[in-house]
Amino acid sequence: MTGWRQRAVKPVALLLFSLSLSTCLLLSAEARTRSAPAVVDRDYAPALAAANRFLAAWQAEDRENGLVMLTEAAKEHVSEDRLEEFFSPGADAAYEISRGRKMDTGRYVFPVTLFEAGTSHRARPRVSQMIVVESGQNEWAVDRLP
Repeated sequence: MTGWRQRAVKPVALLLFSLSLSTCLLLSAEARTRSAPAVVDRDYAPALAAANRFLAAWQAEDRENGLVMLTEAAKEHVSEDRLEEFFSPGADAAYEISRGRKMDTGRYVFPVTLFEAGTSHRARPRVSQMIVVESGQNEWAVDRLP
């Protein structure tokens, strides 16, 4: 090739090479973020399940089943009025549980976001943490309310 064709091929080739390289880098970064989740120990799933059951009771305004899941220490640190208020989130209440982390043997902390029905049509998110502890053989309880 000679003349203008040769000069036109070089920028096109450079552009294609750049796009190819960018695509490879993006795919590599995406693969790293979608890698397998961290290895969890055998207690993680039961602790997470307990957190989920407790928040499901909160969402359903099921005070009785929620109270059964609290440790005695948690009950001592919360007033009756606060418990009544906590288990009354409203009809459109929802929650999100984020990945928890082990604090100690038999003790996990889970970041949570609670969406309670407000006076307007919008839910108000409340970001908090809840602590779940092993309370017996394969039994888990909430040691700190979110």
